Amino acid sequence: MAHLFIDRAEAGALLAERLLGLHDPVVLALPRGGVAVALPVARRLGGVLDVLVTRKIGYPDSPELGVGAIAEGGEPVFDEELLARLDLTTADLEEVVERERRELARRVRVYRGSRALPDVAGRDVVVVDDGLATGVTAKAALRALAAAEPDRLTLAAPVGAARTVRMLRGEADEVVVLATPPDFRAVGQWYEYFDQLGDAEVLSLLRAR
Repeated sequence: MAHLFIDRAEAGALLAERLLGLHDPVVLALPRGGVAVALPVARRLGGVLDVLVTRKIGYPDSPELGVGAIAEGGEPVFDEELLARLDLTTADLEEVVERERRELARRVRVYRGSRALPDVAGRDVVVVDDGLATGVTAKAALRALAAAEPDRLTLAAPVGAARTVRMLRGEADEVVVLATPPDFRAVGQWYEYFDQLGDAEVLSLLRAR
């Protein structure tokens, strides 16, 4: 199987070329992997770069299975279809949600300290991730930002599952995805190099802007 991108930096550079019509945007990356994609986007567009911290809400019996997500400034968003299949209600997840709220607040402090999220009201805003699998994290991010009344809200990623991309088109003014391969299984399969980023690397990328 051929890779689409060498690494996140190359993917971000290609993605930036599809976003050149945006005016002085606020570029908000979904950490951790989205930050490496967003850096070349922000450089090419001349926009502000920062993170929008999100947390997956995991299935209690198998935390790696994401059944929802929460973004800073927003309310939890759930995969309702998956909840129905698992015979779960949102009330069953209250403890998990509270735990993820605490971890989200901790990560905000790590990435931004006391600095507030950039003011997005009336601005072009681009939310960047390294790929879109289920889309629930991106949906949580977009809904949190929509409440802050940006002028235009764009979701951008190098690659995504076609079904997910279709679902997310209703959550943003525009969704820009370079490729939606029919055999999409995971984001990492489309990158030659897809190392996991740590907090120190995220902070280094943010300073590099």
